[in-house]
Amino acid sequence: MSNADIKTIEQFLYHEASLLDRPDLDRWMELFTEDGTYWLPASEGQTDPLNHISHIYDDRVMMEIRRRNFVHPRAASKDWPVRSSHLLGNIQLRGNNDAGDLVVTCNFHVIMWYREEQRCFAGTCEHHLVSAGDDFRIRHKRVDLINPEAPQQSMIIYL
Repeated sequence: MSNADIKTIEQFLYHEASLLDRPDLDRWMELFTEDGTYWLPASEGQTDPLNHISHIYDDRVMMEIRRRNFVHPRAASKDWPVRSSHLLGNIQLRGNNDAGDLVVTCNFHVIMWYREEQRCFAGTCEHHLVSAGDDFRIRHKRVDLINPEAPQQSMIIYL
């Protein structure tokens, strides 16, 4: 891939992170394909989101339910603002998978402020990207925490 392609991919990932930081789940969901999935495994090296427990494994229907719950005016999550800051690094192109999706990995740190508590998350992300004209769509996003087996409090928003 050329440097321009790498820059385009980096800008796409940075844009996704900024949508989560706002948080703007409406626009964030638009980044996904109709068959898109988001996976946050609950154990290191987990290979199957369907037959093992995950912190989150959402398809578009579940993303929509989570989004509606997040923005609903009477939702408990609306009692406190969610503030977060995503820092991405070590963005690498891994090639194409069997479906032809471009596989991109990166490291991340997320600091989140919610209910008068600051929480820190770190790990790696793997995006499976599909070309959409001059842009991309996410077919699959996997978020591997460095401590997936640790007890996690309620996940208010996606990482």
